[in-house]
Amino acid sequence: MIRNNRMLILLTGLLLVVGGCKDKPKEEAIHPVTFPVAQVKIVNVVAQTTQSLNEATGTVEAIQRVTIATKVTGTIESLPVEVGSVVKVDDVLVRISAGEINARVAQAEAQLEQVRRNLEREQRLLAKEASTPETVKSMEDGFRVAQAGYNEAKTMLGYTTITAPYDGVIAAKNFQAGDLATPGAPLLVLENNRKLQVVASVPEALAMRIKIGDRLPVRVDAAGFEKTGMVSEIAPSADPQSRTTTVKLQLDDISSLRPGQYVRLIIPGTTVKTLMVPQAAVRQYGQMEQLLVVKDDVAHLRLVRTGERLGDQIEILSGVEAGEQVVIQGNDRLVDGQPIRVVQ
Repeated sequence: MIRNNRMLILLTGLLLVVGGCKDKPKEEAIHPVTFPVAQVKIVNVVAQTTQSLNEATGTVEAIQRVTIATKVTGTIESLPVEVGSVVKVDDVLVRISAGEINARVAQAEAQLEQVRRNLEREQRLLAKEASTPETVKSMEDGFRVAQAGYNEAKTMLGYTTITAPYDGVIAAKNFQAGDLATPGAPLLVLENNRKLQVVASVPEALAMRIKIGDRLPVRVDAAGFEKTGMVSEIAPSADPQSRTTTVKLQLDDISSLRPGQYVRLIIPGTTVKTLMVPQAAVRQYGQMEQLLVVKDDVAHLRLVRTGERLGDQIEILSGVEAGEQVVIQGNDRLVDGQPIRVVQ
């Protein structure tokens, strides 16, 4: 009996010791993150009826552009212009060696003079009835042939000097003084850089919406500006390979433009309804675009997909709905879930 009591006391003490060694649960206080109230300006997302815009690529070209070539074979004596040279109408551009042609002119002139003397002598004889009308007629025919030969030689001599057909600038130079020029070989290219146009290849479907006299925006990306052009020509047929139609526009203002520049022609399309917000509402985050929608005085982050830009407005293709409110000022450091207060 005494032994049993001792065992009971021992077990009770052991349980008390073990129980005292257990860790007491710790109470962790949860402190929610709070953000300061941000003052912002908001606007409503509105649905607008807009006209879709389409693009076609084109090139700035000189309306007047001519390839300078010679009609005779000869050594180039003088070619006093370089690429970029500004020339006036009738300025000498090329001189071809004329030695051989001068000899032909002299020979043709001598033959003509001889035929003329013979004809005049025969006409005097005919007046004295010492010749026949047939002989005189034959010599008159010979005179006309000699005259034509002389005129041809003089014309060929004129081909040895080439002058500018109009004011312009030298766009290309393919030969130098001393080179042998042959008929048809392109020596120079002359452009009138004061009269420029845009030549664009427009898809068939878009070309159907354009008519002569339409005024269309022309964007020059490399220079960062936009011009306006008037449609002056539309090709009557389309290219069967590219399925495009050539459209030409005359430009109102050619300042800062030069032939060869790449441009984009803006063509109005169909009328559609789109959601528009100020561009200030959209933030760029890496490759993503986002804005902040206000609901119950709290800013909520939304990823969006944007479309066309029209003035200070931007089209929202997805991510928000018409009637929702978005932050347009004070959104540079605004975070998702931050409380806001709207200010005027």
